[in-house]
Amino acid sequence: MKVLEMTVEEAVPDLSSIKSGFMADLVSGGKITKRIILSEVVVNSIRRASEAGDIIGLEELSKLKGISEQVGVEMELRREERRTEDPDEAVLRLAHDGNYHLVTSNENLAKTAESIGIPVTQGRTKVLTPPLYSKYFTKEIMSVHLKEGVVPRGKIGEPGDWRLQDLHGEPIERAELDKIVQDILERTESGEGFLEIKREGSNIVMLRDARIIITFPPFSDRLEVTITRKVAELEIEDYGVTERLISRFKERAEGILIAGAPGMGKTTFAQALAKFYLRENKIVKTIESPRDLHLPPLATQYSKTRSSSEELHDVLLLSRPDYTFFDEMRDTEDFRIFTDLRLSGVGMVGVIHATTPIDAIQRFIGRVELGVIPSVIDTVVFINRGDVEKVYELETSVKIPHGLTEPDLTRPVVLVRNYATGDVEYEIYVFGERTFVVPVKERERERPRSAILNSMISRVLGRYVSMDEVEIKTTDGEVVISVPPQVLNLVVKRSRKKLQRIGEKLGLRITVRPMV
Repeated sequence: MKVLEMTVEEAVPDLSSIKSGFMADLVSGGKITKRIILSEVVVNSIRRASEAGDIIGLEELSKLKGISEQVGVEMELRREERRTEDPDEAVLRLAHDGNYHLVTSNENLAKTAESIGIPVTQGRTKVLTPPLYSKYFTKEIMSVHLKEGVVPRGKIGEPGDWRLQDLHGEPIERAELDKIVQDILERTESGEGFLEIKREGSNIVMLRDARIIITFPPFSDRLEVTITRKVAELEIEDYGVTERLISRFKERAEGILIAGAPGMGKTTFAQALAKFYLRENKIVKTIESPRDLHLPPLATQYSKTRSSSEELHDVLLLSRPDYTFFDEMRDTEDFRIFTDLRLSGVGMVGVIHATTPIDAIQRFIGRVELGVIPSVIDTVVFINRGDVEKVYELETSVKIPHGLTEPDLTRPVVLVRNYATGDVEYEIYVFGERTFVVPVKERERERPRSAILNSMISRVLGRYVSMDEVEIKTTDGEVVISVPPQVLNLVVKRSRKKLQRIGEKLGLRITVRPMV
């Protein structure tokens, strides 16, 4: 930033310096002594914006006029001979042709002006007041939801235990919401935060301790702003986890999934775990979109939206951090990066939406070969209502799947074990072309047998009859298959021996009957 050390008589302000209040500060500080030369294109841009509901520029222009009158500085409106609708182009021409000093809050415009010999001052008013949206927050409010024409609402409570409540009695008007949006974007440009994602219909901003999502029509039906604030900053010890689990994090866990439903505190736990690894003198890096983890400077935070998958993969593979935290894994490419880096020896911690801990594992099925899953994921931590509700560990075994009995059905099985009790709660295995995720509980002992049976019968009969027309009933060791009468002879002739072998494997007697 270039500071105006000496005074100048005449200066041309651009749109950004007016809206940021920087030009008004220079005038009130005595840095501009004689005349402010306003481009007509800039004024027209401010007028059009105010007609569309954005009145920040108009208010700042009025403020500049008032200050100028107080200190005796003249304001002159200048029309350029060569017409243009671009305010930046207009002020560059005006300053260049008249050999005037240019004032801007736009760094790129300042560099452009310097390159063509225009004297320029670039800066911005330092905003010391709290953001405009802060009036809606109290200590108990997690997030604020502002929508044009709707009463402001907020989530009050803590992760997993909150209620939605109206914050004011009157709907928020477009003009007020525009002021809040403009304030957010101005603060972001001034260095208080950063614009994580900018699209035509939406912006995602990280400002101080808040994540802000702004959506614009026509992407959303009305202008909407959602501000989510960090409500807790916990250490791993605050979760009451056992010393045994702490030891696992230190010594064995290198493929960790942190799972839970939205708003249950996954990211807060991930943040605590990352700080734990930093205390253990580990190199920690993150992949985030947006960058939502609040971590010490020792941790390097990469933006997924500002890079390609190849770049992230290459940088992390070559720099070899001890642990990489992948926040908000969503699409197949995210799972691919996680898997590749983990199999390359990088410790990985993924944050993933799931309503149950087994759901988090199932999201890898089909994306990763089943036999590789325990090498990619060794620990699943399920977060519910801000607490660690359950921890799973994964391992591979070669065995007869639960519920089956025949030795020739032995195959590789992924065992999902409750870390606290040591009990196997699920088995995952491939049978035919299907992958089965089977709960291992006494009261559900027949479920895997039934699933396997139906799959095997479907493969045999599906060649001759639509399975939608077939009924399969199992009672007391007997399976009765009912098929349409017109295909009975064909089914019996072509499938009898195969069905007999299936029954022998599963210890069942299979009978084919005509459907009544």
